[in-house]
Amino acid sequence: MLDFLIRRLLQSVLVLVAMSVLVFIGIYAIGNPIDILLSPDADQMERARIIAAFGLDRPLWQQYFLFIQNALAGDLGRSFAFGTPALDLILERFPATMELAVSAILIAIVLGIPLGLLAGLYPRGWIGRSIMTVSILGFSLPTFWVGLMLILIFGVQLGWLPASGRGETVAVFGVPLSFLTVDGLKHLLLPAFNLALFNIALVIRLVRAGAQEALLQDYVRFARAKGLSSTRIIGVHVLKNILIPVVTVIALQFGSIIAFAIVTETVFAWPGMGKLIIDSIRVLDRPVIVAYLMLIVVLFVFINLIVDVVYSLLDPRVRLSDAEGARG
Repeated sequence: MLDFLIRRLLQSVLVLVAMSVLVFIGIYAIGNPIDILLSPDADQMERARIIAAFGLDRPLWQQYFLFIQNALAGDLGRSFAFGTPALDLILERFPATMELAVSAILIAIVLGIPLGLLAGLYPRGWIGRSIMTVSILGFSLPTFWVGLMLILIFGVQLGWLPASGRGETVAVFGVPLSFLTVDGLKHLLLPAFNLALFNIALVIRLVRAGAQEALLQDYVRFARAKGLSSTRIIGVHVLKNILIPVVTVIALQFGSIIAFAIVTETVFAWPGMGKLIIDSIRVLDRPVIVAYLMLIVVLFVFINLIVDVVYSLLDPRVRLSDAEGARG
């Protein structure tokens, strides 16, 4: 187990180093933020002073190694536009994005698992066909269009829910949370459902496929032969065996939800990291963009590492196949 963990940690570090190179070069080699941030009336001396202050007068490789040196000390640079540490700006918006992402995951679980079970138990009935049609729409419809339709229907025409913003928040250990207030919960529902729609469709398909496969297994037939009720067979024998892959996919999707919340946060004016990164891209605020992308990379790597470790604990064959692959 220790060898497996060490290998995974080394692989994670290599991925972080490789991604830091790609992210830094990809962002710092494109465009010139001075042209956007500096007034057109500024003279050459002022321009040169700002370039030197931002460290853009150095070669790209020197800028990268300075970035790595500072990053190891917890400093991911200072925002060109705000003049404050980029990491502080992102962490200030992080709770809003996390609240939106967690809400989307919970909605996907609460709706996706029972709907997937129904579709798996009645694949040829009108219920199963209707659920699968809805799941196809969840995969196919663009997120921004669904968001606009939700705003138009529930925010404008019906007036049931607010169309933008985060609403009233309550500070818990210094972290503002909106789901603890009625107004904040109303503001949260539409963007959370919009962000969850793709994952609802994904969970439905996973649970449906797993349920159909589990129903054909010998342990289900044996349970039926013993005279167990359908509720117990489905709740204990079927659902229990299909939850492991579902939980794994949901865990991996969590990083994707945070990374791709940009569209939803922009449509609903949700004050999270996604809206911050869009505003930063407009002015080429490179430190904020790089800090955001590196935070997402670290999050993805960490989630994958945790999933690999948990899988190895649940199934020793994962460790054995990994060790054989390393020796080969």
